[in-house]
Amino acid sequence: MLKRFFYYLIGLSLGSLIVYFFWTKKDVTFNYGMDARTLKTIRIRERLYSDEAKLTMAKHNIDSLQIATVLENGDVNFGKSKARIKPCPEYYVTGKKLDLYIIRCDSTSTIKNITIKSN
Repeated sequence: MLKRFFYYLIGLSLGSLIVYFFWTKKDVTFNYGMDARTLKTIRIRERLYSDEAKLTMAKHNIDSLQIATVLENGDVNFGKSKARIKPCPEYYVTGKKLDLYIIRCDSTSTIKNITIKSN
C-alpha cells in the first residue's frame, strides 16, 4: 500500500509540474469572480470616451494607461452599477485614484464619467 501511495505522489507531482509549465506559457487567466468577468468584458471591447471623460482627462492629465490600470486592478461597485439595464449595462469601477462610470454595449465600452479621488 505504501508503494502505491509513493507512485501516486510521483505521478501527481510530475503531472502538476507539466500542467504548470503549459499554463505559464499560454498566459491563461481564470476569471471566475463577478468583478473579474465584468472587468474582462469591459477591457476586451473597443474603448470609447465621452466628451465629459475626455475633458476630465485633459484637465487632470490622465492618460489611457491610468484608465487601463483601473480596468485591470479595480473593483466593480455593483451597488452603484446598473448591471441589469438592457441593452447596455452601466458599471461603476473604483480604483486607487480614479473611479470610472462605464457603459458596456455589445462591441464597445464607453467611459462616460471619470471621478478623481481626493487624498
